[in-house]
Amino acid sequence: MALTFTLDPAVTPALRDGVLDLWTDVSNAGGAVGFVAPVTREEVRPELVRHLTAMAEGRHRLLVGHDGAGEVAATAFFSFNTHRLQTHWVWLYTVMVHPRHQGKGYGRDLLAAAADAARGFDGIDAIRLGCRGGLGLEHFYGSCGYKEVGRVPGAIRVAPGDDRDDITMLLQLI
Repeated sequence: MALTFTLDPAVTPALRDGVLDLWTDVSNAGGAVGFVAPVTREEVRPELVRHLTAMAEGRHRLLVGHDGAGEVAATAFFSFNTHRLQTHWVWLYTVMVHPRHQGKGYGRDLLAAAADAARGFDGIDAIRLGCRGGLGLEHFYGSCGYKEVGRVPGAIRVAPGDDRDDITMLLQLI
């Protein structure tokens, strides 16, 4: 069953808790979404609050995918640039699919829905995202049309002695 995607959903307690659970579960399954396992909901919550605050201020927008049971199964946050010379592209952050849904094509569906949503944003020509090296994420994003446009070797320290590349990917929308 396909996911149902909603841009800018109402931020209800159920949505907030669903995104918090998703972020925690993805992190604990080894996902590269800003944390290193093990992580608790309480450790993730402040970062989610920052994202929700940015949404309320109009700096972020949320795309959420619900599964057939109505559970939050995927997310991506758009972040808008404030610099006048960079307002023609957006960042895509916290791109997640719940581990129980991995391998079903939902990641590709999420990225396609994100591209469709971004095409509807006034003046947006491209999406940029960053990913952590060492997991093959750049190959997945590349298979979805993104191009690697930058790499900083060892810029992400996952643990002492475990430095990963910070990879920037770009999807042209026009």
